[in-house]
Amino acid sequence: MRERRVPVVYEDEMILVCEKPIGMPVQGDHSRDMDVETGLRHYLYEKQEGEEEPYLALVHRLDRPVGGLMVFAKTGEAAADLSRQIREGSFEKCYQAVVCGSLPEEAGTFEDELLKDAKNNTTRVVKPGTKGARHAVLDYELIDEIETGEGILSWVLIFLQTGRHHQIRVQFASRGLGLYGDTKYNPLFMKKKGYSQLGLYSTRLAFVHPGTKKTVTFKTDPKGEAFDLMDVEAY
Repeated sequence: MRERRVPVVYEDEMILVCEKPIGMPVQGDHSRDMDVETGLRHYLYEKQEGEEEPYLALVHRLDRPVGGLMVFAKTGEAAADLSRQIREGSFEKCYQAVVCGSLPEEAGTFEDELLKDAKNNTTRVVKPGTKGARHAVLDYELIDEIETGEGILSWVLIFLQTGRHHQIRVQFASRGLGLYGDTKYNPLFMKKKGYSQLGLYSTRLAFVHPGTKKTVTFKTDPKGEAFDLMDVEAY
């Protein structure tokens, strides 16, 4: 099988920004498929002189079905700085999604308490005060809404304020707005056989560069079946 490359969007001495391919795991898992971290390590190793393994630190994640922008740290200093920004909520992460159904408002905020079930690799909305639950917040804006043969689809811009396990997928699904193609949380796709591509993409990152201390922003267009469908149906 031909090895899939991980596109590098930007790189300097301290950080590396890439566009994670849809369906590729961020780190090695039981599937033993090529993962983003390994692919980038190979890329850095081939560039450098000498035998020493290059430093590369993971500071945030994307679910395997999700494609889009990610940043990795190339030094310990950068890793610590980026991790701090994420903890403090100053690291901006924006996504685009296609959800099944009509949004309650053109813009709004979802706040929930989420509880992760590590055994089943799922997360659910629970009541405040539930042991082990974590607070989750996101803001959204409607980009477009279309009527299809399978019902209404909404194209949404999402500003993630917290980074919980499966947060976007769970918060939308709990309101009857499951993501297009989500076989884990959207009842419309749970019974479908075979692989279904998830309508979710990381399209914008903004953070303070750990070296220059200036804000840097990276953007890309969403890719995948759901977004292609929105474009085709819209015209």
